[in-house]
Amino acid sequence: MRHIRSYIDNAKDKAIEGDSRVKNLIKDIQELAGDVEDLLDEFLPKIQQSNKCKGAICRLKTACIPCHASFADEFAIKIGKIKKRVADIDRVRTTYNIMDTSNNNDDCIPLDQRRLFLHADETEVIGLDDDFNRLKAKLLDHDLPYGVVSIVGMPGLGKTTLAKKLYRHVRDQFECSGLVYVSQQPRAEEILHDIAKQVGLTKEERKDNLEGNLRSLLKRKRYVILLDDIWDIKTWNCLKLVLPECDSKIGSRIIITSRNSNVGRYIGGDSSLHVLQPLDSENSFELFTKKIFIFDNNNSADLVNIGRSIVERCGGIPLAIVVTAGMLRARERTEHAWNRVLESMCHKVQDECAKVLALSYNDLPIALRPCFLYFGLFPEDHEIRAFDLINMWIAEKLIVVNSGNMREAESSAEDVLNDLVSRNLILVAKRNYDGRISSCRIHDLLHSLCVDLAKEITFFHTEHNAFGDPGNVAMVRRITFYSDINVMNEFFRLNPKPTKLRALFCFINDSCIVSPMAHLNFKLLQVLVVVMSHNGSWCVSIPNKFGNMSCLRYLRLEGPVRRELPYSIVKLKCLETLDIRHSNIRLLDSVWESKQLRHLLYIDYRQACGGCCSLSPFSPNMPPNNLQTLMWMDDKFFEPRLLHGLVNLRKLGISSVSDSTIKKLSTLSPVPMTLEVLKLSFSLTRGQINLSSYPNIVKLSLYHNRTMRLNSEAFPPNLVKLTLVGFEVDGHLVAVLKKLPKLRILKMFFCNHMEGKMDLSGDGDNFPQLEVLHIERSNGLSEVTCTDDVSMPKLKKLLLIERTDSNVRLSERLAKLRV
Repeated sequence: MRHIRSYIDNAKDKAIEGDSRVKNLIKDIQELAGDVEDLLDEFLPKIQQSNKCKGAICRLKTACIPCHASFADEFAIKIGKIKKRVADIDRVRTTYNIMDTSNNNDDCIPLDQRRLFLHADETEVIGLDDDFNRLKAKLLDHDLPYGVVSIVGMPGLGKTTLAKKLYRHVRDQFECSGLVYVSQQPRAEEILHDIAKQVGLTKEERKDNLEGNLRSLLKRKRYVILLDDIWDIKTWNCLKLVLPECDSKIGSRIIITSRNSNVGRYIGGDSSLHVLQPLDSENSFELFTKKIFIFDNNNSADLVNIGRSIVERCGGIPLAIVVTAGMLRARERTEHAWNRVLESMCHKVQDECAKVLALSYNDLPIALRPCFLYFGLFPEDHEIRAFDLINMWIAEKLIVVNSGNMREAESSAEDVLNDLVSRNLILVAKRNYDGRISSCRIHDLLHSLCVDLAKEITFFHTEHNAFGDPGNVAMVRRITFYSDINVMNEFFRLNPKPTKLRALFCFINDSCIVSPMAHLNFKLLQVLVVVMSHNGSWCVSIPNKFGNMSCLRYLRLEGPVRRELPYSIVKLKCLETLDIRHSNIRLLDSVWESKQLRHLLYIDYRQACGGCCSLSPFSPNMPPNNLQTLMWMDDKFFEPRLLHGLVNLRKLGISSVSDSTIKKLSTLSPVPMTLEVLKLSFSLTRGQINLSSYPNIVKLSLYHNRTMRLNSEAFPPNLVKLTLVGFEVDGHLVAVLKKLPKLRILKMFFCNHMEGKMDLSGDGDNFPQLEVLHIERSNGLSEVTCTDDVSMPKLKKLLLIERTDSNVRLSERLAKLRV
């Protein structure tokens, strides 16, 4: 298996160059690799089970012996077939003389069209005036650190166009200048020779001691150099040996463009970064009309509206807008012709943009490519939780660490996600209280790229491309259904034994979605996601027999699902993540038989506090000590002695918290020291809680208690984020909150404000670290003030969502921070 993987990695470059024979060969090898994985996943558990059956008692059970021999023989036969396929592939490679690995022939590098574009005269910039002005001011700032400006962003945003305009606008203010295209396959000597020629080195000086002469000249002169499309830091490490440090001279400057924010950060530091964003709708339409030629009075309103619809499909990406306008220029100005483009533009525009977008994919390390392609399994415009991605990647063994430590695997997966964000392939939608990514999105053009690339290498299929060659259906390893249950039913009709399926995603608003899965054989399925609409009543129940899923590691069920989760699912020995929080499913105690379980997300707090939680986590089996997340458990099962056994627990939610539990929490420190997040939903209680002895809790959520008085002891000393829902808020509580030394995020939802005015100012150090204040649907609040400049020195954002019958006044400073 290691040899197969190494072989594929080494042949990738030849496939990228467009050799169709190599692509076919790699596809055959990838299918072989997938079958080897299937074989190991199917038989290794049997071998492990067989090893456990070698005790004295088992040896007396003679029935075990033929069973063991049977699957051992089957295993050997299938290994033999794998070896034969390896030999067949090698025969094909030899017969057809397929040069499947890179020959490192530097003389055969094709001409890159982007190199020509860099020197073209066009520098028209639409919708980027603010970006241009900020960059110009930064570039000419005498105190610019490292003398570097880095323009970064996803492909197709116009980074090069903007950089060219900036460079040409300022170059006359420098003694010498140069612009060069770096590319994915840079040759440092060529780049330095190009710079030397532009800054004025003679032919003799360029021929003899190029590096020394160039460095000597640049040390004496004030220069500006544009390095376009730099991909990695290794290239810069070569160039910087020749380019003098910019801030050591009188204001020399370097402009770089890159798809990778980390490259810009490495060269010029955080302050150098200028992250380019997609155009808004008006600027997108302006660019479109410039390229298609300006609309005149002869154009109907309908044609203009079609044009706007076409532009909307481009998602603010200038490259897509320009490509689409080019397609339209060759067509008649009729509604029929433009509607035809609108109907077919997804594939045509993507085909034209694919070469530019695919460069970013090809630049990814081999290990990151399947993680990026995974985004295509979600619907377009879907906000994807980082928690889901990380645990899906781990479930499918796309992220593997040698130690086998799951915390280490999660950290590695988080690094992968951050890398994809830094490469501007993925957009961050939300961040957590600690700055880590909470959820993310992928642009539609890159989503389409994922779908096409995945289909090409049979990584996954969608409901639209799973039905080609009939033999292809049985080979599908991952499939996603976005909308049509009929297509899903047809897929399973053609493939009643989807034994190769490893991941199944269903985003279908149909209550019958689970029925086709009842009697299917999902023996290698590792990830199952079923998301249904919440519209209508709770009407769907899971069949008692829900397929064979002995390898399932990640399960998410969301929608109008009721009753108990069948024993056939909760007993799964490989299950690591069970997410049923957005359903009405009840769990059986047997869920604790899943000894690998790390994350249990069960019923959100709104349902948990309603008393529908029936889970008993300690009877008859102890929960697995791998457990990191337990949301929620009922107060009546809260046992401090047993909780201490959960040595890896990081997130805990307790519903219907009683006075007895408050007392235990306040005096016994019953939760593990690893706990970072605690959520408590109260019943009718009057006790005072004391969480001051929990130094590791940084996020606290308290729900529904209008009788509890919160003193300073109620809060952990290192609290970073606090959420209060349904509490009484008065001057005493506000005074307590002001003094929390590390609080950065404060949220108050549905709180009853005893005093109409909430004054956040005062004497001394008030809210020293607070950055975000979020008040929503408050009752009785009429005014929020902060009358001094000392309180809340780090406040960046105020979110105020009012009730329909209220009008909360804000002081001048707070009004400026409202978003």
